[in-house]
Amino acid sequence: MAKLRRETHTAFSEAPSLRLRAAWLYYNQGMTQKDVAEKLGISRSTVIRLLDEAMKRSDVQIWINEGIEDFVALSIDLEKAYGLDEAVIIPTGSDKVGDIAKGVGLALGQFLSEVVPDNATIGVGWGRTMTASLSSFRPPRRENCKVVSLLGGIVAVHQTNPLDYTWRLASALGAECYMFLAPLLVDSIETKRALIEKCGLSTLYALAENLDLAIVSCGDIGPHSTSLSEGFISKQTLDELVAAGCVCDTMFNFIDAEGRSVDHPINNHAMSIDLDTLKKAKHIVLASGGAHRATAIRATIKRIGCNTLITDEAAARALMELAEAGKATEAK
Repeated sequence: MAKLRRETHTAFSEAPSLRLRAAWLYYNQGMTQKDVAEKLGISRSTVIRLLDEAMKRSDVQIWINEGIEDFVALSIDLEKAYGLDEAVIIPTGSDKVGDIAKGVGLALGQFLSEVVPDNATIGVGWGRTMTASLSSFRPPRRENCKVVSLLGGIVAVHQTNPLDYTWRLASALGAECYMFLAPLLVDSIETKRALIEKCGLSTLYALAENLDLAIVSCGDIGPHSTSLSEGFISKQTLDELVAAGCVCDTMFNFIDAEGRSVDHPINNHAMSIDLDTLKKAKHIVLASGGAHRATAIRATIKRIGCNTLITDEAAARALMELAEAGKATEAK
């Protein structure tokens, strides 16, 4: 008996179960598109649409090992120049900010899927790169883990809300989740102190003092800044930060090229774990990409250190240029 064809039933042909079955048969079982169509009782054109949708939704992720030896020398140079334990470098396929964040984020998610141990206290930051890591984060369930948000949340719903990232990461691990239940910005140091001391946030600060793993990103201060594009700071504040020498936003801590906090009120009004506390973590993973962020990455490493850097080729080469320029300046 011929199988019923279902291309006229959009709801069925777009169903996740059918999409995943098609992807499994094609990629894991090695079937041709024609074979998959016959197996599932759908047309070949429907199979093509389902496979394309699976790629877009990150149901299917392709990791190419061939040719990565080209980055081995660059990784070693980067590790030596910046005192890293490991540099993970992906190819730069686009200079669009969103594409870079997605690519580095996918690498971050795969890395974390393999390295998070049992009994770990994990502090997490925020940003587009961090959010993108969730699509490739497929860890086994871990025992006795804690995931701690390192900065406050956003009242309005944003794609890069720190609290949302913390919750989803913890859920994937089966870990306890400690949410930083406070706004990202408050009106004064007194309000910040009161929230920490009287509203239960002291527990978060205590956990942050003894992190086994800290996962952070960093952003440049400019037109593509996440803080600006997401509406967390105003254009006026951005201009003031630039005038004060700021080059980097690391967990809503604003620092200059040498990693020093800039003289601006926003650094005292941000509900975020201090970078001097963060640098105490046993292992720090920094994920950020794009040549335009090289100065910010360097500043973050200078301030908190870094064990594992996950970035793209363009940023890696720009970082090496900065390191060489620094050597030349010191030699004079």
